[in-house]
Amino acid sequence: MKKKRPLTLYILCAMLLGILTGYACHETFPETKMAASIASHISIATDVFLRLIKMIIALLVFSTLTIGIAHMGDGKSAGRIGMKAMGWFVLASLVSLSLGMVLSNYMQLGTNLGLPLPPQDATTGLKTAAFTLKDFVSHLVPKSPIEAMANNEILQVLVFSIFFGSALSALGEHGKKLTAVIDELAQVMLTITGSIMKLAPLAVFAAMASVVTTNGLGILATFAKFMGGFYLGLFCLWALLIAAGFVFIGPRVFRLLALIREPFLLAFSTASSEAAYPKLLDSLDKFGVQRKISSFVLPMGYSFNLDGSMMYCTFAVLFITQAYGIDLSLGTQITMLLLLMLTSKGMAGVPRASLVVIAATLNQFNIPEAGLLLLMGVDQFLDMGRSATNAVGNAIATAVVAKWEGALEEEKTDVPALTPVHARAA
Repeated sequence: MKKKRPLTLYILCAMLLGILTGYACHETFPETKMAASIASHISIATDVFLRLIKMIIALLVFSTLTIGIAHMGDGKSAGRIGMKAMGWFVLASLVSLSLGMVLSNYMQLGTNLGLPLPPQDATTGLKTAAFTLKDFVSHLVPKSPIEAMANNEILQVLVFSIFFGSALSALGEHGKKLTAVIDELAQVMLTITGSIMKLAPLAVFAAMASVVTTNGLGILATFAKFMGGFYLGLFCLWALLIAAGFVFIGPRVFRLLALIREPFLLAFSTASSEAAYPKLLDSLDKFGVQRKISSFVLPMGYSFNLDGSMMYCTFAVLFITQAYGIDLSLGTQITMLLLLMLTSKGMAGVPRASLVVIAATLNQFNIPEAGLLLLMGVDQFLDMGRSATNAVGNAIATAVVAKWEGALEEEKTDVPALTPVHARAA
């Protein structure tokens, strides 16, 4: 039987080919408008792929999470797992933000920038609003589950799914027929996901070609210091996350990293954590995480455990203050980090969400929002790193919670891609 080439190989080849194609287009058509027009046409493939992912993500989360909770048998299990997951998420958030603050203050990436600074009254065009606890809490609960799914509000879908799954579990025998129907729905969504994932290399190629066509590779040299510092911070964060995973699940954490290489590359190349969700679920299946855990913890992680995004928020805010020569006391910086930890919890599903959160934070501390204009040119390259980091952080968090719950089995070497839910939830 002919051995099937892994999707990872195709994604890597697509990334390299996309960079070469984008560079050729940028050099051939140096005019900004022409390059932007070509890039917009190239990116059609990526846009379609991401829309396909958005098309399935809400129903995929709803069906897999509902079945997972229904198989738990009682609401106490869901509450216990949720508390353990939230404890990990809060600790990981504090580590991400603190590490970013320490490294930013040490490296001073915004000083002696050598670039003209935007006027302090310049606007970024980002819609920002003051963060209130009332808005955050009320946003957790959907006005309608249909509206939540239509808008891909994953956190709201998660809340509704918890209620729905718990009710099915409470019905016992009377709920088995509906549970079986939703189980079949989950299998249908996973089958559709498998078909969509075949388009991943094409989407990766288009994403890389588009961004390089628009910006060229020269912009990387201009912001090399900041980008290098930020990716160094991400490497340090990966090391800490892997070390934490090693403490709880031992050497198997390295096998987990090998299994999530496809969703990692997918998140990195498309700069979208959502694009990696289906493959991440599949990789955790193969690693031995019971579906009732992964289908619960992973969606929570997408709203509450954005390690890479939070580190970027820290780097960006302190970079801007350093660029404008604004001196912040340690107490002010800590207050800012705590605010970022809260506001970042609502950034899932919002386009350019990290920039919106950063802009809102800058306004709170009277720091020029115009400083974000310095980073917008390379935001796509930075978004690639933070999206991939989010995928790593959520995979390790899910595996650790599964270990705590006694729901981490031996690795499944013969599990086909996109395992049916009923076979994994028992």
